[in-house]
Formats: sequence, structure tokens, C-alpha cells
Amino acid sequence: MLERLDSIEARYEELEGLLGDPQVFGDPEAYQKVAKEHKRLSSIVQKYREYKGVMKEIEDARAMLEDETDGEFREMLEDELKSLRSREASLRDELRRALLPRDPNDEKNVIVEIRAGTGGEEAALFAADLYRMYTRYAERHGWRTEVMSTSPTDLGGFKEIIFVVEGEGAYSRLKFESGVHRVQRIPVTESGGRIHTSTATVAVLPEAEEVDVQIDPNDLRIDTFCSSGPGGQSVNTTYSAVRITHLPTGLVVSCQDEKSQHKNRERALRVLRARLLDMAKQAQQQEVAEARRAQVGMAERSERIRTYNFPQSRVSDHRIGLTLYRIHEILDGDLDEIIDALAADEQARLLEQAQ
Repeated sequence: MLERLDSIEARYEELEGLLGDPQVFGDPEAYQKVAKEHKRLSSIVQKYREYKGVMKEIEDARAMLEDETDGEFREMLEDELKSLRSREASLRDELRRALLPRDPNDEKNVIVEIRAGTGGEEAALFAADLYRMYTRYAERHGWRTEVMSTSPTDLGGFKEIIFVVEGEGAYSRLKFESGVHRVQRIPVTESGGRIHTSTATVAVLPEAEEVDVQIDPNDLRIDTFCSSGPGGQSVNTTYSAVRITHLPTGLVVSCQDEKSQHKNRERALRVLRARLLDMAKQAQQQEVAEARRAQVGMAERSERIRTYNFPQSRVSDHRIGLTLYRIHEILDGDLDEIIDALAADEQARLLEQAQ
């Protein structure tokens, strides 16, 4: 581990030199790349330097203890040495965690797709609740959200809504939300007061850049049509809606929320790139899973991951057995406690695997 940390520190110092290089500074693309790597290594190097400082203090305290004969001062030195060893163990653990393999998509923006599942109109309303939850969570983190495509219902729900979340570390936090979400409550459409169970599926895809996914224009079939649903006369009477079919995979993406055909096409391509990247990622993970007969942090999307129970004000995440009794705060975007627990669980499993 220490050899690896030494090489990381050497690379960090090399990057510091490059940041001051006029040739790099004059090339915005190269500078951004260097600055991004420098920032990524910064916390590890700072932690490693703190660790080396503690190790030096332990060495000095041991040397003083060997030469010291005064009983009271020896006791003080022993207490200090005990505290330093505790700090050394803690820093070593933090460094071990920092060196775990990073998901290369963690810093990417994300495209979130929410679809109503079983439960009819109530499922569509629940999909709208989840959309609000994630947008409120994004606001808390200073991230920007933009709706890409919607399929609304008459009561204000969504059969489907696709939106992008832009911000540092968005995927690293939201990736744990992929799966089936279940709600138990009395629907607004229920006159008998009975509790219904409905579901919605959430897919969180890292947004792919053009360099991540190369799309051959010859592989695309692009159809235009008149938009349907709310939006005014100009939306409904012009051929602004776009449907893109990726012929090799059969993936189909439609966007009709904008009045501009060009904007709808651009949005559809963003969603298509993300889905193609996710498809490639899933295929790669499947190969790895089959090779080692275990999966780390890649639960199937068909699996029910969380239940929102309104009568008990309870939210339960079934993957880690976490139950919280503050459903309204969570649906208002207060998700950090759940996501922190999921991230810690993933990290613990990665550490176990690395041993």
C-alpha cells in the first residue's frame, strides 16, 4: 500500500508542476484534464502526508520513551504514543478505503428515468412524488436539473419522466437509486379508505459524452411526428417531436417536450447515449459477475429496493435493512442518511473483496 501511495504522491507533485506550465495553461482542454486529476488525488495525498507525519511522531515518541527515566513523564509519553497509534490505525484504514477502485462514472452527470409500474393512476402519482424527491435532493446539493421528456397523466402524475441531473458527484450519489420503489398508502382516488400498494421503477444512467459512446449516424432511424398532450397549439400541430431508433440494439427514444425539433433531437440523442453506455456497462459487469460468481454493488433493477409506507410514516431500504420513520422529510429530498448508508455498505463489501 505504501509503495502505491508513494507513486500517487509523486504523480501529484508532477501534476502540480504541470499546472504551472505555460504550455499546459495555454491549452484549456489539457489544463482541465490535469486539474481534474490533481483534484482527484489531492485528498489522498493530504491524508498520506498526515499519515507520514503521525508515523514520524510515533518514532520520536518511542525514542524519547527509551531515554526517559522520570516516571511521570514516561506515563505522559505512553499516553501520547497510545493516542498516536490510534490515529495511525484510523488513517491507515482511511487510506485503504481511498485506494479502493473508483467507479469511472462517479463524477458524471446522470440521466434519471422514472416509470409508473403497477397501480394505475396511483403509480403515476407516485412517480411524480419520486421526481419531486430527486429534484429537491438535487437542490440541496446545488445540482441543476432539466426535464428531457415527460408523459403526464390527467391527475398530475407521470407514466414516464426522464430528466438530467448536472453536478459534481451526481452519479456517485444517485446510482444507488436504480430499482423498483414501492409505495403503500390510501390513494386520492380511493373512496373506501383502503391502503393500496403501487410501484415505480427508477433507472439512473451516467450521462455519456460523445467520446464515451460513438454513434454511427447510419445506425439511426429518425422519425418526426406531431406532439401529443399538453403544450399548446404550436406543439401539437408541428412535426417537432422526434423518435430515434438505434437499429443495432433496437433502443427507441422519443422526445416531444420542446417546440423545436432540433432541441428534441438533441435531447433524444443524450438519452440514447446514456442508455447505450449503460448497456455496455451492464454487459461488462455480467461478464465479470460470471467470472467470479459474485456481484458487488449491481443489484438487478427488477428487484424491489425500497418501500414507502405512509400509514406508518416509514421508509425501508431492503438492501441494507435500514428503516427510518420520517417519510415526509425523505420525500422532500432529505435522502443523505439513506445514501450514506448505501455508500458505506458498498465500500465495506469492496474492502472485504480486496482482502
